[in-house]
Amino acid sequence: MRQIAKDKKRHERLRLLLKGLNKKRKKQAKQIDILCNDLISAHRDFIEKLGLISFTAGFYEIIMGANELSVLLCNAGKLIGQKVEDTNIAFFLRQHGNFELHLFESDKPIALERQELEACFTPELISGICAMNKVCTLDDMFAMGLQGNPTKLNGISAATIPLGQTGTSFGFILVCRSSEHELTTEELGIISAVSPGLSRAIWACRQVPNSVE
Repeated sequence: MRQIAKDKKRHERLRLLLKGLNKKRKKQAKQIDILCNDLISAHRDFIEKLGLISFTAGFYEIIMGANELSVLLCNAGKLIGQKVEDTNIAFFLRQHGNFELHLFESDKPIALERQELEACFTPELISGICAMNKVCTLDDMFAMGLQGNPTKLNGISAATIPLGQTGTSFGFILVCRSSEHELTTEELGIISAVSPGLSRAIWACRQVPNSVE
């Protein structure tokens, strides 16, 4: 009987020991999973940042050679359109109390025609967007007085990215595409990353005599 009791105690201690080891093993496995996920996330973030740096460097390299405004904006529109796919890119630049529009359509143009786009953006709205001097969503633009065909406007996803020098906005980039594929924060971040250099290039082109306005 004593031997049986001893065996039971020994088995109980062994069971508790194994239970404790399994508990520690599960805890360690969970910690390893968390560490691996953190490493994967950090690696993904690093790759994304590296890709953004590469795009920005390539973008600046190409636009640096342009000394005419029309050529500069054409190059910039193509590069942005290649990076942020299926988008229409428009550059609104303030000019003597009015504005000039440079529009570059993708292979999948939005429903709005150029004339409709110009009608949507009144001088007052353009001034308001420039005064905001930040990324503006379609809701922001509606709040500032965006006008146009509600059906067509509801069918697009759009945002503006400011262009300017020394904290003063002289225009903005309008990015549009079908609302079936909403513009993402990451995509707007890509365009925002190149807007300072593009702003300097636009300002420089405007200082050149006989540049295309």
